[in-house]
Amino acid sequence: MEVTDLVIIGAGPIGIACGIEAKKAGLTYVIIEKGCLVNSLYNYPQNMTFFSTSEKLEIGGVPFVSNNPKPTRSEALEYYRRVALKFQLNTRLFELVDEVTRQDEGFIVNTSKSGYLTRNVVISTGFYDLPNKINIPGEELPKVAHYYKDPHYYAMQNVIVVGASNSSVDAALETYRKGAKVTMVVRDEAISKRVKYWVRPDVVNRIEEGSIKAYFNSELVSITNDTAEIRTPDGIVTIPNDFVLALTGYQPDFDLLRKFGVKLSEDEKCSPEHNLETMETNEKGIYLAGVVCGGMDTHLWFIENSRDHAAKIIKDIKDKS
Repeated sequence: MEVTDLVIIGAGPIGIACGIEAKKAGLTYVIIEKGCLVNSLYNYPQNMTFFSTSEKLEIGGVPFVSNNPKPTRSEALEYYRRVALKFQLNTRLFELVDEVTRQDEGFIVNTSKSGYLTRNVVISTGFYDLPNKINIPGEELPKVAHYYKDPHYYAMQNVIVVGASNSSVDAALETYRKGAKVTMVVRDEAISKRVKYWVRPDVVNRIEEGSIKAYFNSELVSITNDTAEIRTPDGIVTIPNDFVLALTGYQPDFDLLRKFGVKLSEDEKCSPEHNLETMETNEKGIYLAGVVCGGMDTHLWFIENSRDHAAKIIKDIKDKS
């Protein structure tokens, strides 16, 4: 089995950035991705618009030209695919990491298709693959979704949107404008301040005028085939319901981190231990890059503020070698 300098797990924007830096530094590497290229971005809502401007999403020194002030999902998919092709990155797609074993030479990374012997591992798996469950009766029903793609599907239906983050607000507004009767269920007392500044006034106005019904300081407690129960400050409310979009956030693959021996904080944040200067974890030779560094605080790291993780990691590997 040939030894590589590093295996990069995750072919999102930051994983691609790590591959570019490794190639520029003359290191041998392979990028492994369990889905398609930039799999998380592919699974974003079809009409999603980024909060960041295009230049803040650039990697590898390649300009990101957008037709809009804020780039769209489709533009990002086109951009990152072109970047990966431009650098001819050594990428293995639709390949799932199963097991990791430490060896004298480094690590053996076994996947659903092959095995790799490597001196270093970079974990850049993001956080979008595992939804935060609400753990209530009826959550397993087919009408309940933790991902949202396109609003047309929900036209003329009674739709509950759980949450008040960017994804929840986008889903509520888009489905409402396609003719759905939308009810938002929000644990907090108001729409989140983190919602995109050009979108938040829109949803606030729709709620105030009654076009979208919102229950604040409330939570969904049960779901049936044709109704849903909401616990509100005024008691339990039962409403007709056809679909539930439980957009309650997502979390990193903590089981994968544990497989690598990465220590997680014992509080609810599950923050992985790592050196901010080198991105190396408590396990020598294992590095973190991108959103995965924040644990449950998935709002801490974005493409624009974690692009430099790649340079830090490759510099540390080069310095050690």
